[in-house]
Amino acid sequence: MDISAFLNPVKEEVVENCRLIHKKQLGNTITIFKNEEEFPNLEGFQVAILGVEEERYAVDNEGCKDGPDAIRHALYPLFNHWPELKIVDLGNVKLGLRTEDTYYALSEVFLMLLKYHIVPIILGGSQDLTYPIYQVYENTGKLVNITAIDPRFDIGGEGEGINSESYLSHIILHQPNYLFNYTNIGYQTYYIDNENINLMKQLLFDIYRLGTIKNRAELSEPLLRNADIITIDAAAFCAADMPGVKRSSPNGFSSEDGCKMTRYAGLNPKLTSIGFFNYNPKFDVNYQSANNLAEMVWYFLEGFSLRQNDFPTADNRDEFTRYTVRLEDYDDIIFLCHKTTGKWWLDLSFRSKNKEKYERHHFIPCSKSDYDMAMRNELPDRWWQFYQKLM
Repeated sequence: MDISAFLNPVKEEVVENCRLIHKKQLGNTITIFKNEEEFPNLEGFQVAILGVEEERYAVDNEGCKDGPDAIRHALYPLFNHWPELKIVDLGNVKLGLRTEDTYYALSEVFLMLLKYHIVPIILGGSQDLTYPIYQVYENTGKLVNITAIDPRFDIGGEGEGINSESYLSHIILHQPNYLFNYTNIGYQTYYIDNENINLMKQLLFDIYRLGTIKNRAELSEPLLRNADIITIDAAAFCAADMPGVKRSSPNGFSSEDGCKMTRYAGLNPKLTSIGFFNYNPKFDVNYQSANNLAEMVWYFLEGFSLRQNDFPTADNRDEFTRYTVRLEDYDDIIFLCHKTTGKWWLDLSFRSKNKEKYERHHFIPCSKSDYDMAMRNELPDRWWQFYQKLM
């Protein structure tokens, strides 16, 4: 399929207004789709920037459709430190007559990028765009993990149509369902009903309060390492760092936290997409939010450039040190530690009843603290959570 039919080129004024005066700036070193008659050949690219100017299902956030080009304006002048990394900017997905038509166009573009093993950086637009990205997995037959950096769960009310604050319930209820795990990083309790917190726990999803992760971004590394899809709400960051949000909060992650987390995301070899949503230039101050989001994209690219194939498989077991810990009231717990990167994993491959269905999820990212906990004869929470999923 020719996906160029679904895409608009990057506007000339976006590039011209970036002060690209140095040959090593990103805007001068990546391939940019600028002319409808010259669509790039996707072969060989590793990362694609993709804007989606869709806001019709945004909740009280008119103006977020202008986010993609504002982020580009801040991103292009940054310097490219990875000459071997092949990056293409495919412009913006064409808006359909209905929002569902835009969803279809986005899913078709994403499906083609998956076939080329290209990871898209999606610039929104509203966060309900996570839904059509998830739908693509119907074509792959794979169970996937979604990680959200978000102050809310975006479940919405009972029977509520899809929008930027209810898309997750539509993913959970979608049939056939390909969601293996959902992780929320940074939820803020005062925005969420206790019933929804209990629901997340009943569904065996990972949820981490803002206070648990804030200023300790390294705790998010195993969570981001487990993601196939990462969706980031600009409202997850405090208003002082991210004023370009309609309903900003005085509390939230710092932009530095965001850069650390997106670098961890880039390092994840199983990640297939990352999206930045709900940024609204109308409320920004001196492009501060655009600059912060652009730097998060930059750190994602840095992480991507440093990727190593450190995911456990049957073919690379000799690259890991294996530790078996025997707990008094449980069976043995098996840990794997990569000999080069030092990343830790829980091995649950012998616990699953349906090995073919859950093969991609037999190895659960964890940290050395989980191993230390097991050595104290304490059962790590992540082991028990995923054990229940696999059984």
